[in-house]
Amino acid sequence: MTGFGASSLTEDGLSINVEVKTLNSKFLDLNLRTPRGMNPWELEIRRLVNDTLVRGKVMLNVDVVEEGDVRMKQRYNEELFISYYQALRKLSDRVIDSSGDLFTLALNSPDVIISETDESIDEAKAEKIMDMIRKAISQCDEFRREEGASLGKELHHYVTVIRERLEEVTSLDPKRIERIRNRIQNNLLQFVEEEAMDKNKLEQELVYYLEKLDITEEKVRLASHLSFFEEVLGDENSSGKKLGFISQEIGREINTIGSKANDAEIQKHVVVMKEELEKIKEQVLNVL
Repeated sequence: MTGFGASSLTEDGLSINVEVKTLNSKFLDLNLRTPRGMNPWELEIRRLVNDTLVRGKVMLNVDVVEEGDVRMKQRYNEELFISYYQALRKLSDRVIDSSGDLFTLALNSPDVIISETDESIDEAKAEKIMDMIRKAISQCDEFRREEGASLGKELHHYVTVIRERLEEVTSLDPKRIERIRNRIQNNLLQFVEEEAMDKNKLEQELVYYLEKLDITEEKVRLASHLSFFEEVLGDENSSGKKLGFISQEIGREINTIGSKANDAEIQKHVVVMKEELEKIKEQVLNVL
């Protein structure tokens, strides 16, 4: 959800500059900086950001300058200034102070400087500003779409790697089962003579033990989750939150395979799958 958009307009002495930046966030967090005169349009701006950018930490800055405006932006309360100055002079004389900063102190005293800035913005100017805001937001959205296309390819690659490793695990699984079976039988023969062994009972115990180590269901569910992840990713209305939930399910199956497999070769592939899954979780934060 990182993005950037900007627009500007200089017309009839009016200069408008708009910038929009977005960063990752689970929710919409809008930091809006506009001239005070645009306050009546703030709700419309927020609605526009929400409808277009949906989610993320959004910083929208609007700068408006009227060129050639030489009107004074403030006036001075002369009588109040004189009163402050005389009072300060009296104090200065009593302590025999010669610092010479009484003028500045009196000028900066409360209510001496009176602002006369007219911050109101008429409908025509406001509409021009809103046009620039729309363009900047649209440009930011396009930027994020381009980033999203590139991100989609990366996520597909990570899923492909996990699926390839799952296929390797599937090819290794029969040999793993055979090794476990042989190991149990050999260990048992060290303590019990083969003639005295109840083969039916042994077979039942083997089946019970091997069922505990069976990863068939986990492999099927993992393959299903990977397919569902790609299906949601390919949807035009794909949801980052939904992809996040699916990635959690993928992680659950990978972890279970690793713990139940009890096999060094399979564990190598599990480690790679976990590594790719971490990449997915990190990048899914960028998906709306």
